[in-house]
Amino acid sequence: MTTSHTTSHTTPPRSVSAGPDTARRAAQAATAIAERLGPEVVSTDAELLLKTSSDWSRMSPILQEKVPAGRYLPDAVVRPRSAAEVAEVLKIAYEYDVPVTPRGSGTGNYGQATPFDGGLVLDLRGLDAIRVNDSGTVTAGAGAKITAIDAAARAAGRDIWIYPSTKGSTIGGFVGGGSAGTGTIERGSTSDGFVLSLTVAPMDGSGTTFTVSGPDVTPYVHVYGVTGVVVELEIATDPARDWVAVYAAFDDWASMTDVHRSLLDLPVLPRLASADPPALVPSLPAAVPLDPARHSLRVIAEASTVAEVEARVVAAGGTVVASLADYAETDRLSSMSYNHPVYFLQKAHPDRSWFHMETGGLAHWERPEEVRAVYDGEVHLHLELMGKAPLAMVVADYVSEEEVLAGIPRLEALGLGVHSPHQWYVDRHVDLAREVARTTDPKGLLNPGKLVDAPPVDTRVNIGVR
Repeated sequence: MTTSHTTSHTTPPRSVSAGPDTARRAAQAATAIAERLGPEVVSTDAELLLKTSSDWSRMSPILQEKVPAGRYLPDAVVRPRSAAEVAEVLKIAYEYDVPVTPRGSGTGNYGQATPFDGGLVLDLRGLDAIRVNDSGTVTAGAGAKITAIDAAARAAGRDIWIYPSTKGSTIGGFVGGGSAGTGTIERGSTSDGFVLSLTVAPMDGSGTTFTVSGPDVTPYVHVYGVTGVVVELEIATDPARDWVAVYAAFDDWASMTDVHRSLLDLPVLPRLASADPPALVPSLPAAVPLDPARHSLRVIAEASTVAEVEARVVAAGGTVVASLADYAETDRLSSMSYNHPVYFLQKAHPDRSWFHMETGGLAHWERPEEVRAVYDGEVHLHLELMGKAPLAMVVADYVSEEEVLAGIPRLEALGLGVHSPHQWYVDRHVDLAREVARTTDPKGLLNPGKLVDAPPVDTRVNIGVR
């Protein structure tokens, strides 16, 4: 299926909630919140306002131009400590018609937590309680860091299904703004059963919360908080396994990708399998020395499959660089996955402007030269193993937004699914989110500017996951 694309040069739209007196109403709401919940809950510190107004969207040169840090600032930051306090904050904001932008650790990459209409930024990191249930599932506050959740689960003999390459993200931020990560090869995305139930605070003036489970969680996953503020989540786990970080090196792309794709038939699927050409290798912060002249394959393999992975590497003419059984080393390996190699490349070459496009499909294994030819100049592919086909970050020199978007139909012509990391719009379940938001956010005060009728750049859902 081919989708249509348009180029948008506009700055973010301001919703009907915005107006010349937004700051005045926000100040009134902030005063009311401080009176009811305590002055320590509210801050107007200038440094904090700046810090909480942006995320890692600076990875995109397009978003650097459109949503730079400091352009869209909140009027106050509110830091609730419980679900009840979140509900109370939303009730007050509703009374004063003040926009609210929910936020976790700010590790998103698309500008999802940018307060386009000012108002209040809702910092949810105070909601960090964690408990492992008798059934083995984990219930956590939206502000709990995934590092802490994973540690609690592992201590109880469980593995959480998936986690992002930025493992210090909050679970609410990951579910609200993320999608895939370590564990996706076997368990899919955040929309594939990972979230068992959610407790949500609506922006409807009620000052209450409600809980949804099963398929009813869908309109609250990966929608940037526009349908309600998630305050608590129950997530799925598996019995804990012994994981090993395996590093391998190859002389050519074909040998590396032959092994990469073969990992899908292991008796226990790997938790992660990342692959890079030599151009991306020198900037990777690996635990072991990586040869900058060779291709790098990095696998989080279940212990009983390590010998088989190593044998396949050697049979393909590669070299096993190291196999590290320390669980902490699997976290380090995970930190070099998904878009992180792009970040490390940008950091290592500040004199150049790189962009990436998220794509998925067999062409990355079978016709890489055709993929690289989509953009002019030096083009690199960072690979991630998914459930059926690879995901790739197509990395190239940035010239203009027009050039970036012009590559999308060319990538699709190669049979690749495409997701643009250069937009802040909700691009999944848009119709469902809009329908639910009519009830949960009737004034359109939650994270304004993110929910539109149709994103200006159409993208695919869960590319390469299934």
